[in-house]
Amino acid sequence: MNKTPIIRPTEKDLRKILNERILIMDGAMGTMIQQEKLVESDFRGDLFKNHESELKGNNDLLSITRPDVIKNIHRSYFEAGSDLVETNTFSATSIAMADYNMEGIVHDLNVASAKLAREAADETMSADPSRKCFVAGAIGPTNRTASLSPDVNDPSLRNVTFDDLVESYYQQILGLVEGGVDILMPETTFDTLNLKAAIFAIENFFDSSGKRLPVILSITITDASGRTLSGQTTEACWNSIAHAKPLGVGLNCALGADAMRPYLQALSKNSDCFLHCYPNAGLPNPLAPTGYDEKPEDTASSLFTFADEGLLNMAGGCCGTTPEHIHAISEKLSQAAPREVSTTHPALRLSGLEDFTLKGESKSLIMVGERTNVTGSPRFRKLIESEDYEAALKIAKQQVENGANIIDVNFDAALLDGEACMTKFLNLVVSEPDISRVPIMIDSSKWSVIEAGLKVIQGKCIINSISLKEGTEAFKEQANLALRYGAAVVVMAFDEEGQAATLKDKVRICERAYKILVDEVGFPPHDIIFDPNVLTLATGMDEHNAYGVDFIDAVREIKKRCPHARTSGGISNVSFSFRGNNHVREAMHACFLYHACQAGLDMGIVNAGMLAVYDEIDPVLREKVEAVVLNKSKSAGEDLLAYAEKIKDQNEGRKSEGPDLSWREKPVAERLSYALVKGIGDYAEQDAEEARQLLGRPLEVIEGPLMDGMKVVGDLFGNGKMFLPQVVKSARVMKKAVAYLEPYMEAEKAEGASSKRGTMVIATVKGDVHDIGKNIVGVVLACNNWEVIDLGVMVSCDKILEAVRKHNADILGLSGLITPSLDEMIHNAQEMKKAGMTIPLLIGGATTGKDHTAIKIAPHYDQPVVQVPDASL
Repeated sequence: MNKTPIIRPTEKDLRKILNERILIMDGAMGTMIQQEKLVESDFRGDLFKNHESELKGNNDLLSITRPDVIKNIHRSYFEAGSDLVETNTFSATSIAMADYNMEGIVHDLNVASAKLAREAADETMSADPSRKCFVAGAIGPTNRTASLSPDVNDPSLRNVTFDDLVESYYQQILGLVEGGVDILMPETTFDTLNLKAAIFAIENFFDSSGKRLPVILSITITDASGRTLSGQTTEACWNSIAHAKPLGVGLNCALGADAMRPYLQALSKNSDCFLHCYPNAGLPNPLAPTGYDEKPEDTASSLFTFADEGLLNMAGGCCGTTPEHIHAISEKLSQAAPREVSTTHPALRLSGLEDFTLKGESKSLIMVGERTNVTGSPRFRKLIESEDYEAALKIAKQQVENGANIIDVNFDAALLDGEACMTKFLNLVVSEPDISRVPIMIDSSKWSVIEAGLKVIQGKCIINSISLKEGTEAFKEQANLALRYGAAVVVMAFDEEGQAATLKDKVRICERAYKILVDEVGFPPHDIIFDPNVLTLATGMDEHNAYGVDFIDAVREIKKRCPHARTSGGISNVSFSFRGNNHVREAMHACFLYHACQAGLDMGIVNAGMLAVYDEIDPVLREKVEAVVLNKSKSAGEDLLAYAEKIKDQNEGRKSEGPDLSWREKPVAERLSYALVKGIGDYAEQDAEEARQLLGRPLEVIEGPLMDGMKVVGDLFGNGKMFLPQVVKSARVMKKAVAYLEPYMEAEKAEGASSKRGTMVIATVKGDVHDIGKNIVGVVLACNNWEVIDLGVMVSCDKILEAVRKHNADILGLSGLITPSLDEMIHNAQEMKKAGMTIPLLIGGATTGKDHTAIKIAPHYDQPVVQVPDASL
C-alpha cells in the first residue's frame, strides 16, 4: 500500500496557527548534544577522520557525522509538542567554520542539516496527519561583531566587514533553502549590524531566486542593562531591522524568562508582527543536569505569565531547555490565547544606540547637527585632513551635547578619500556612546560614500541624499538599496532639468518623487524626508528674492500633497550672503526657522550651538530680516545689506570693547531671566548669591526669579521661538545657579532638623536624557523635608517600580522633555496599576500638560495622577 505523500505546510498554514493559538518552538540543541557525551571520533566520522584541526565542539558538523543524534533531537522536540524546530546550523557559516578550517563544507552542511529537520517534520506529520510541522533555518550571529573592535587600542578596527557577512550568510541561505526549510531565522543577535547584513543577504537571495520565505528575527539582550552586546536598546534594535518586514520578532538566550519581560513588552508595543520568546532555563548552574537552574514547570510558568499579559505568539526554549521543558510549555500555553498583533502608526523611526521616533506633527524642530561636515565646517575639514580623528570626534560630541537630535556626517572634499574617511570616522563614532546614541545622517553626493557609511552603522540612518537628477531608473535603484539597508532618505528637489528654485518646481518635483517612491518602489512614506532646497537670500538678484517664501510655502504644500512625508533643509544656506557677519546670519536662521516651522518644517541641518532666540533679536534687525525672508519688498535685500554693514562696524567695535554687558545693570531678577534665556552662565553664581541676600532664603530664589526665567524659556520653546539646543543651554545655567544654592539649603535643613515628611522617587523616563526640571523638583522637595530618591535619566519602568518598592515611596514623579516620553509615562502608569500600587503619580516636563495627563495617562492608573507645571509644589 502506497503512503500518502507528505504535503509541506505553507506560510498560510503557519499564519493560521499563529492567529489561532500560541505556536510552540523547540528547545536547546546544544544542551541535548551535551547529554549524548560524544567524543572526538563522533565529530570526525569517516569523512573527516584525517582533518588537521580538533573537531569536538563543532556541533553543526554532527548533521553529517552523526545524523542519527541530530534527527533524534528534532524528533524528540516534535514529540514534546513543538510545531517548529530549528536546523542544527547555528555556526554553519564560512566565517564561523573558519575556526575549524572547514569553510569549504558550508553548503553541504546546511543542506544536510535542513534535510534532517525536514525528515523529522515529515515523519511527525505522517504519523499524525492533523499536525503541521515547520522547519526554520537557524542563522547564527557568527563569531565576529561588525560593530565592535577586537582591539581596545584601535576602536576603528574591525575583524569582519558588512560585505563579508552578507556573502557568508548568502552561502548559508542557499544551502538551507535547498535542504527544505520553511522559514529563515537569524537568531541570537547580539550585534544589530550583523543582523542587518543577514537581512541584506536574505533579500539578495529572494531577488536572485524569485521566491520569498517567511522570516523570523530573534534578538539577544545580554544583561540587565537592557541592551544588546553592541549597545542598542530593544526599541532601537527594532527600528534598525523593521525594514525586513518579518513574520515575527522576539527574544532568545542570555537571560531567563523573568528577566526578559520589560524587553518583550517594548517589542510588543513597537513591532507590527508576531512576537516570540525562547529564554534560557534561568541562570547557569554547573551542578544542574542541563547546566541551568529552571525546571520545566518554572520556565512554563514564566512564559504563561507573558502569554496571560498578551505578549506571546510563539514560545520555546534556549540554553538549558529540553523536550521536558517544551512539553511543559506546550501544555501550559494551550490554556492561553495568542497576542493580538499591534498596529503601528506611521512615524519616522530612526535609531542610534537609542530609538528616535517622530510621530504626527513635530512639536519642535528636529535639529541635525552640521559641524561634522567638511563642506560646512573648515575646522572639521582641517582635522580630518590632518587625521586628527580624536579632535573631530569632540566636535561630534559637542553637537550632541548642544541638543542635536541627529548628526550629519559629510566627507565630500577634493583631497579626501570619502569612503575611507566615512568608514573610519563612523567606526570611531560607534565606539563613543555619547555620540552614537543619536541617529546618523550619512551625507554625500557620491553613492559609494553613502554605502560605505551604511555598512558600518547598526542604527537606522538617514541617507542625505537621493534625487531625480540622474533620471527615474537611477533614483529607483538607489531607493531600493536604501530600503535594503533599512535607511530613511532625504530627497532633494532636483530632477533631470536641475535644481528646483521656484515654488512650482519644488512642489512638482517632490510630488513626482513621492509617487515613484511610494507607488513604484514601495518605499514607506514616513521614511521620506523632502528637502525643497534652502537657497541664498539677499544676493542682489531680483529673481532670488522669493527663495525664502517659496521654500516656506513649498514645505506647507508638500506636507499636504505627500502624506506622512517629512521636510528638512540646510538652514545655513539662507544666509551665505552675510558670511563673516555671524550676528546677522544667526538672526536670519532664527527668523527663517520660525516661519518655516509654522509651515510644518520637521527638521533642519544647523549648528546646534549657534542659534539666536527669535524674541531676543534686535527688533530693527528682525524686521529687516523678515522683510527679506518673506519677500516683503524689492528693496528688502539692499536694506538688510546696508543695515548689516552698519551693525557689523558696531559689532567689531563691541568685540574690541568686550561683550555687551548693559544687561548687567538690570535688577537681579531680570538679570537671571536674561541669563537663562540667553544661556549665559558666567554670572549665575554671582546673581544667585545677590538674589539670596535680597530674598532671604535660597529656596525663594529658586521658586522666584529662577523659576520665572525658566517659564519664559518654556513659553518661547512652546511657541517655536526657541529650540532644544537653546533650552539645553538655559538648563545648564539653571543647574549652575541651583548647585550654588544647594549648600545653603542643606544648611537650612540641618538647622531646622524637622522630621521627614515622606519619600519621593523621581526619574526621567526611558528614552529621555533631559533632567533640569526633575532636578529642581528634587531640590525643592528636599528643602521641604522630603527624602528624594533621584534615579537619574533614561530610567526603565521596571527600575522605577523596583525603587518605589525598595524605598516604600509615598509619591512617584515621572519627568520628560521630548514627545515620546509621554507614551513611556502611559506605560509606567499601566505597570503601576498591574503591580497594585496605591501612591500618587506626578507627571512633569515641557511636553506634558493637564489635558494630556487627564485624558491619556490618568485612565491607566486608579490612584491620583497629577500634572505638575513647575517645582512650586
